[in-house]
Amino acid sequence: MSTHYTGLINRYRDRLPVKDNTRIISLNEGNTPLIKLNNIPRMIGKDVDIYVKFEGLNPTGSFKDRGMTMAITQAVSEGSKAVICASTGNTSASAAAYAARAGIKAFVLIPDGKIAMGKLAQTLMYDATIIQINGNFDQGMNLVKEIADHAPVTIVNSINPYRLQGQKTASFEIIDDLGDAPDYHCLPVGNAGNISAYWMGYKEYSTDTATHKAVTHKRPVMCGYQAAGAAPFLAGHPVENPETVATAIRIGNPQSWDLAWAAHNESGGWFDKFSDDEILTAQKLLAQYEGIFCEPASAISIAGAMQDIKSGKIPEGSKVVCTLTGVGLKDPDTAIKQCAAAHPVTIEAELNAVKKAILDNM
Repeated sequence: MSTHYTGLINRYRDRLPVKDNTRIISLNEGNTPLIKLNNIPRMIGKDVDIYVKFEGLNPTGSFKDRGMTMAITQAVSEGSKAVICASTGNTSASAAAYAARAGIKAFVLIPDGKIAMGKLAQTLMYDATIIQINGNFDQGMNLVKEIADHAPVTIVNSINPYRLQGQKTASFEIIDDLGDAPDYHCLPVGNAGNISAYWMGYKEYSTDTATHKAVTHKRPVMCGYQAAGAAPFLAGHPVENPETVATAIRIGNPQSWDLAWAAHNESGGWFDKFSDDEILTAQKLLAQYEGIFCEPASAISIAGAMQDIKSGKIPEGSKVVCTLTGVGLKDPDTAIKQCAAAHPVTIEAELNAVKKAILDNM
């Protein structure tokens, strides 16, 4: 019997809204590594196990692929010939890739000048039609919701319920890997679809609603973190002009507002916010001490976990999972700007010169 992995829909088919004859649109997404951190916990000085769910190793480099395989699969099954999304970058790349895989058209609305180059490059290569607007993501999202009534396109943002169905499988994988749910789950919050989907997955694995067999009865505390300049959950209302270096969470009016608050309330969790400097410090720390390169928005989960572990809000003896939503190559410009060694000094091609350069930096 073949053991070739063919994507999350086939792996969790009994828990997803597909039929036996459904044409599955997949790039073998999911099955991402759950990596236990070794050095950062020692730096914190607390007895806590920290794991990162590295979603940046999905086919287009972000967690969006989990939801997109379901959204595009459903769109194709309904006969759709085109999809549309508003995006800060990752959704556009994923939608364009899966649309290409399905042989349908993708239209993406992006904020002019507000998208990281890695994400723009992907979307261009996948041959989506890119529409840049003089506005932010939230304005783009409003336009997408309006245009669906005027053009034959399927929306594949996280307001599409099939997106969350796919994204919930990350919780399944975590429990399957650990043998149980973690005590705390820390993750970035932008449009809030991910925290909503994870909580959906954890709840489903703790009940018998899908397979009549609960995998675990344990559910984690959900901890959501936002950039200080784009923190509507901390403000208690939408933020009109969100700003942060973490472009993936530069969102002021989350579309999954109610679901995210439900995850917060039902799990006994919390929201918090961090400055851009704190986000970038966490990104660099993770890369330099653990060898894991994530995009800035992802690093906020590490910043949050470290702060809450140090303060005792997350107690010693806990098992913590942090979601890293995207790979660092999504935003190379931001990474290069914060690394002094990105502009190395040129030396002569001589042994002594190389030796000196090595010894000077030991």
